[in-house]
Order: sequence, then C-alpha cells, then structure tokens
Amino acid sequence: MTTFIGYNSIDQTKKFTLTDFELVKRDFLNALNIQKGEKPGRPGYGTTLWSFLFENQGPQFVDNITAEIQRVAAGDPRIFINAVRVFPQDNGIRIEIDTQTKQSNVGNLLNVFFNQQSSRATYV
Repeated sequence: MTTFIGYNSIDQTKKFTLTDFELVKRDFLNALNIQKGEKPGRPGYGTTLWSFLFENQGPQFVDNITAEIQRVAAGDPRIFINAVRVFPQDNGIRIEIDTQTKQSNVGNLLNVFFNQQSSRATYV
C-alpha cells in the first residue's frame, strides 16, 4: 500500500511520480542541497553542511556533521536516522546515513556524496 505520493522532475524523462521511500529520499536530498536560509519563507529549511566541507576533519567535524544530518532529518516527520558515518573523499565527503521511515521497520542505507567542486549532494 502506497502511503506517500509526490512529484519529481529531477533526472526524470517519463515517470514523474515518486512514492514511499523514493519520495522521502528525494525530499531529503533536496533539503541537503539547499543552504539554510536560502528558501523564501522558510529560513530554517536546508542545511549548513556546506560550511563544514573546508574544516579540519577531526572528531568535532564528525560530531557537527552528525548533528546537522539529525537536524535536517528532524524537519521531515517521515524519516528517522539510526546512524551516521562520515568518510573524507577526494573533493568532498561521503556520508552513510542509516535511515528508517516511520511507516515501516525496514532500514535503508543512504550514501550521500557532498562534492566541493560542484556544490551538489548526490546519492552514490
């Protein structure tokens, strides 16, 4: 049974409708690609993760990223974050996010790459 139904035109050619976890994934990635304060009328929407990309990558760096991922996910009542792991990579960082939708007990692992050069977050 489909619980969530939405519309997506990013990287789509024919089927624009997304449902359930695919819609939640797209909405979460959209929030990670918008800098906090950038969306008109919603100053708390988006993320400050982009400011962390050029910081020294120590324990505080990982804690800050984990806290920010949790904050962004808390803005979406459909998703729950179980764990976050951060890995430095060439030209950015990769974040593994162990998620679960509130409608099911099935866990999903999201790998998000934050690219410094393109200033875009993408699933890998």
